[in-house]
Amino acid sequence: MRRFLCLLVLLCGIGVVQSSARGAAPKHLLVLGDSLSAAHNIPVEAGWVHLLEVRLHDMEPGWTVINASISGETSLSGRNRLPALLAQYHPRVVVIELGANDGLQGLSLANLRGNLAAMIDAAQHAGAKVLLLGIELPVNYGPQYRDGLRAVYADLAREKHTAWLPFLLQGVALNPALMQEDGLHPVAAGEPLVLDTVWPQLKPLLN
Repeated sequence: MRRFLCLLVLLCGIGVVQSSARGAAPKHLLVLGDSLSAAHNIPVEAGWVHLLEVRLHDMEPGWTVINASISGETSLSGRNRLPALLAQYHPRVVVIELGANDGLQGLSLANLRGNLAAMIDAAQHAGAKVLLLGIELPVNYGPQYRDGLRAVYADLAREKHTAWLPFLLQGVALNPALMQEDGLHPVAAGEPLVLDTVWPQLKPLLN
């Protein structure tokens, strides 16, 4: 009788584990960005977001990367698209890489800040951790605007308690061999370095 009860308990335990595994929520990582995350003018599989997916498959099994990045995306269009993406994928981590096109168009930094803040709030309200990726502008935009852009990311990261990377293209942007002719987007050889820059800020969010 005792042996039968032990066997029954063991089988029930296995069933609970299997049921739990089947019912486990998927681990989605959402990247909402512009051409810097959409593999502009290079093969998609060479882009840093795809390389991230490969790395996660090897180092953090179970994660699925959803790359919702679109070339030309501004903070406003990203803000408008995010609610539907959150409802569809229920991501555990949201990486926001937006603001470069706002800056290149000389748009209001106050509006950029408001749009980024709204996206962070929406992601956190949905239960996701957030990584905010900052960007730098060419020097011809002037120190006041460039400093203001930097401050938008730094201030939001502090106020909203998010992870933050000051410059996505650190170590890449000033190396002509790693940049396309437009001077704005990395070539395929620069994309692994972009991922290596993002990874230290992203990895703690996966645990």
